[in-house]
Amino acid sequence: MSSNYFIQLQQRITDTLSAIDGKPFFRDEWKKDAREPLQGFGTTCILEGGDVFERAGVGFSSVSGKKLPPSATQHRPELQGAPFDAMGVSLVIHPRNPHVPTVHMNVRMLTAKPAGKPHVHWFGGGMDLTPYYGQREDAVHFHQTCKDALEPFGDDKYPRFKKWCDEYFVLKHRINEANNTPEQRGIGGVFFDDFSELGADSHLLMQAVGDAFLPAYLPIVSRRKDVSYGERERAFQLYRRGRYAEFNLVWDRGTHFGLQSGGRTESILMSMPPLASWAYQYKPEADSPEAALYTEFLPIQDWLAI
Repeated sequence: MSSNYFIQLQQRITDTLSAIDGKPFFRDEWKKDAREPLQGFGTTCILEGGDVFERAGVGFSSVSGKKLPPSATQHRPELQGAPFDAMGVSLVIHPRNPHVPTVHMNVRMLTAKPAGKPHVHWFGGGMDLTPYYGQREDAVHFHQTCKDALEPFGDDKYPRFKKWCDEYFVLKHRINEANNTPEQRGIGGVFFDDFSELGADSHLLMQAVGDAFLPAYLPIVSRRKDVSYGERERAFQLYRRGRYAEFNLVWDRGTHFGLQSGGRTESILMSMPPLASWAYQYKPEADSPEAALYTEFLPIQDWLAI
C-alpha cells in the first residue's frame, strides 16, 4: 500500500477544518537525519489560536526502523527486535468552545520484517470523542457513523472495536467515584490494532474508518461551536484537558511507540492540549452539568440502544 491514501486524507481533513475556522494550517515538512535510528519523512500540519480550534494537529508520517519498540510487540513477542516500516495519519483537535468535544483519530499500517521469516503486515486505527459537556445527540451520532463505516466488513466489527476502544482509552490510575471504576477518557468510539483478518482487503476497513472521521465530527462542531460559555465552563474544560494529557503521556501506545522508536518528538506531542490545569481533589457540584459528565457520559454504555 502506497502513501497516497494517507497524504490525501491529511489534505482533505486540513482543508475542511481550515474552512470552518477561517485560519490556515501551518505545514511543517520534515525528514529524519540519516544518522538517526529512525528513518523517514512526514508532514505535521498545525492550526493554533483559531476562532473554532484552539489547537488542531494532523500529522502524516512514513518511517522505518531497525528494531520494533516494546510498545509494538507486547502482544507479538515473536516480532521483538524486528525491523519495521510504519505509515499513517494521526490527529487530535482541541476546540476553543468547551461545548465542542475534543476528538482523536488515527489510521496506520505497519510491516514487521523478522529475520528469515515472511513479512508481517497489519493495520490499526480508530477514533474517539472526549466531551466536556456531554450531549446524547452527539454521542449517538458519533457512534452511529462509526458503526455505519464498519458495517460492510461484518456485523461483528463495530461491537468488537467499540469494546476495544472502551477498554483502551481508560485512565487506570484514576477512579470514577460515581461507579468506582477506572475513569474513561471520554465516550469512546472504535479502536483496532494488529488487524489483518481480511487479508489483502484489510486496508479497506482502515480506509473506511479514516473516511468516516469528517462525517462523524463536523456535525457536532457545527451544532456546538457557537454555544455561549463563561469562565466556569472554560475552567472545567482545562481541568478535563489535564486528564487527556495524563492518558496520552502515561498510557497511549502511539505516544510510547513514537518516543521509544526515536520519532520526532514535536510531532508526537502535537496531541497535547495548548492549555490544561490540575486541581487537588476536585469534585463537581452535585447535580451540576459538570457532574453529569461523570454520571451520565463517562460510564461505558451502548449509545445506540433503542
